[in-house]
Amino acid sequence: MEMLSQFQTIGSALFTQGLISSCGGNLSVRFGERLIITRRGSMLGALSGADLVETHIDRNDQSTPLASTELAVHRAIYMATSTQAVVHAHPSYAVALSFTRSVLAPHDVEGKAVLPMVPVLGEDEEIKPGDFAEEIAEALKRVKLVFVRGHGSFAAGQLLEEAYYYTSCLEHSCYLCYLLEAMGEEKQLPRATGEI
Repeated sequence: MEMLSQFQTIGSALFTQGLISSCGGNLSVRFGERLIITRRGSMLGALSGADLVETHIDRNDQSTPLASTELAVHRAIYMATSTQAVVHAHPSYAVALSFTRSVLAPHDVEGKAVLPMVPVLGEDEEIKPGDFAEEIAEALKRVKLVFVRGHGSFAAGQLLEEAYYYTSCLEHSCYLCYLLEAMGEEKQLPRATGEI
């Protein structure tokens, strides 16, 4: 019951903060050699026990078809890192900026401290759920959050709350970047470049 409550708290926060659509995004936590992930098509803003699927990290079982379409990415992250929780969201301002940048680089103090640079994967490619699993997992060995162009963010943490925090920080920073750009000020600020 406590685990369901954690999923419900973070799912509701993602939805009410506009970081996902009604049936967008997914959450997972590591549970030994298994993981618990939100069900395919679940509404994160209104999760019930039936919306959580437990399956193996390294192989399929009878529960696997019910799991989120991003299961392959969550599995790759858990196999490659010591991460205990993953939040995948579709934050609007970050998605918009990802179409024109290879790196999302916050200008605000909190954003720079928490997420100095966020790599954007998938340039000039059509993205489908589960794509870039290995690349995302590899990037999350070095950074807290990675972005897939035009799609969304994958944040890794020891708790769902931590991964949610990174996600919300990114969106806030991208909103500020958008406002600065709209005011014609962002071009005056240094832009991050290079490899992450």
